[in-house]
Amino acid sequence: MQAINTFKLIGSALIVVVSLNAWSQTSEPTATSTQSTVAPSGKTVRQANRALSSKVFHALTKGGVKTSELNVIAKGGAVALAGSVPEASQIDKAGAITKGVPGVTSVKNDLTIKEVGQ
Repeated sequence: MQAINTFKLIGSALIVVVSLNAWSQTSEPTATSTQSTVAPSGKTVRQANRALSSKVFHALTKGGVKTSELNVIAKGGAVALAGSVPEASQIDKAGAITKGVPGVTSVKNDLTIKEVGQ
Protein backbone atom coordinates (compact mmCIF):
# COMPACT_ATOMS: atom_id res chain seq x y z
CA MET A 1 0.00 0.00 0.00
CA GLN A 2 2.85 2.33 0.87
CA ALA A 3 4.43 1.65 -2.57
CA ILE A 4 1.23 2.71 -4.34
CA ASN A 5 1.11 5.98 -2.40
CA THR A 6 4.78 6.61 -3.26
CA PHE A 7 4.08 6.09 -6.99
CA LYS A 8 1.09 8.44 -6.77
CA LEU A 9 3.24 11.10 -5.12
CA ILE A 10 6.03 10.71 -7.72
CA GLY A 11 3.51 10.77 -10.57
CA SER A 12 1.83 13.90 -9.19
CA ALA A 13 5.19 15.63 -8.79
CA LEU A 14 6.12 14.73 -12.37
CA ILE A 15 2.85 16.14 -13.71
CA VAL A 16 3.41 19.39 -11.80
CA VAL A 17 6.97 19.76 -13.16
CA VAL A 18 5.87 19.13 -16.73
CA SER A 19 2.94 21.55 -16.35
CA LEU A 20 5.19 24.31 -15.03
CA ASN A 21 7.51 23.94 -18.00
CA ALA A 22 4.59 24.12 -20.42
CA TRP A 23 3.14 27.22 -18.76
CA SER A 24 6.44 29.08 -18.71
CA GLN A 25 6.59 29.20 -22.50
CA THR A 26 5.60 32.49 -24.05
CA SER A 27 3.40 32.93 -27.06
CA GLU A 28 5.85 35.41 -28.63
CA PRO A 29 7.70 34.23 -31.73
CA THR A 30 11.36 33.51 -31.21
CA ALA A 31 12.44 35.24 -34.41
CA THR A 32 14.85 38.13 -34.17
CA SER A 33 14.04 41.54 -35.58
CA THR A 34 15.93 40.73 -38.80
CA GLN A 35 13.93 37.56 -39.43
CA SER A 36 10.37 37.50 -40.61
CA THR A 37 8.31 34.44 -39.75
CA VAL A 38 5.08 35.90 -41.13
CA ALA A 39 4.05 34.24 -44.37
CA PRO A 40 2.63 36.52 -47.02
CA SER A 41 -1.15 36.58 -47.11
CA GLY A 42 -3.12 35.16 -50.00
CA LYS A 43 -4.03 38.67 -51.11
CA THR A 44 -0.38 39.73 -51.19
CA VAL A 45 0.60 36.64 -53.18
CA ARG A 46 -2.18 37.23 -55.72
CA GLN A 47 -1.14 40.86 -56.09
CA ALA A 48 2.48 39.84 -56.68
CA ASN A 49 1.40 37.25 -59.27
CA ARG A 50 -0.78 39.80 -61.08
CA ALA A 51 2.05 42.35 -61.04
CA LEU A 52 4.49 39.83 -62.52
CA SER A 53 1.97 38.82 -65.20
CA SER A 54 1.51 42.47 -66.07
CA LYS A 55 5.28 43.07 -66.28
CA VAL A 56 5.71 40.08 -68.58
CA PHE A 57 2.77 41.11 -70.77
CA HIS A 58 4.16 44.65 -71.06
CA ALA A 59 7.64 43.32 -71.93
CA LEU A 60 6.17 41.07 -74.62
CA THR A 61 4.24 43.98 -76.12
CA LYS A 62 7.34 46.20 -76.12
CA GLY A 63 9.37 43.35 -77.58
CA GLY A 64 7.17 43.10 -80.66
CA VAL A 65 5.21 39.96 -79.79
CA LYS A 66 1.56 40.09 -80.87
CA THR A 67 -0.29 39.77 -77.55
CA SER A 68 -3.93 40.01 -78.66
CA GLU A 69 -4.47 36.25 -78.25
CA LEU A 70 -1.92 35.64 -75.53
CA ASN A 71 -2.42 34.76 -71.84
CA VAL A 72 0.29 35.25 -69.23
CA ILE A 73 -0.20 33.38 -65.96
CA ALA A 74 2.28 33.86 -63.12
CA LYS A 75 2.44 31.88 -59.91
CA GLY A 76 5.31 32.41 -57.50
CA GLY A 77 7.79 33.38 -60.22
CA ALA A 78 6.80 30.57 -62.58
CA VAL A 79 5.22 31.99 -65.73
CA ALA A 80 3.04 30.11 -68.22
CA LEU A 81 2.47 31.52 -71.69
CA ALA A 82 -0.68 30.26 -73.41
CA GLY A 83 -2.57 31.22 -76.54
CA SER A 84 -1.50 31.78 -80.10
CA VAL A 85 0.79 34.03 -82.12
CA PRO A 86 0.77 34.59 -85.90
CA GLU A 87 4.35 33.44 -86.57
CA ALA A 88 6.54 30.59 -85.30
CA SER A 89 9.42 32.99 -84.61
CA GLN A 90 7.30 34.79 -82.02
CA ILE A 91 7.01 31.65 -79.91
CA ASP A 92 10.75 31.55 -79.21
CA LYS A 93 10.91 35.33 -78.94
CA ALA A 94 8.14 35.34 -76.32
CA GLY A 95 9.96 32.71 -74.26
CA ALA A 96 13.24 34.61 -74.40
CA ILE A 97 11.64 37.94 -73.47
CA THR A 98 9.77 36.33 -70.58
CA LYS A 99 12.95 34.77 -69.17
CA GLY A 100 14.52 38.23 -69.12
CA VAL A 101 11.84 39.82 -66.93
CA PRO A 102 13.01 40.32 -63.32
CA GLY A 103 11.17 37.98 -60.94
CA VAL A 104 10.61 35.19 -63.46
CA THR A 105 12.10 31.92 -62.24
CA SER A 106 10.80 29.57 -64.93
CA VAL A 107 8.83 29.72 -68.17
CA LYS A 108 6.35 27.22 -69.58
CA ASN A 109 5.77 28.19 -73.19
CA ASP A 110 2.52 26.68 -74.54
CA LEU A 111 2.09 29.12 -77.42
CA THR A 112 0.82 27.85 -80.75
CA ILE A 113 0.78 29.30 -84.26
CA LYS A 114 -2.52 30.71 -85.46
CA GLU A 115 -2.54 31.46 -89.11
CA VAL A 116 -4.27 34.61 -90.29
CA GLY A 117 -7.96 34.01 -90.96
CA GLN A 118 -8.42 31.20 -88.45
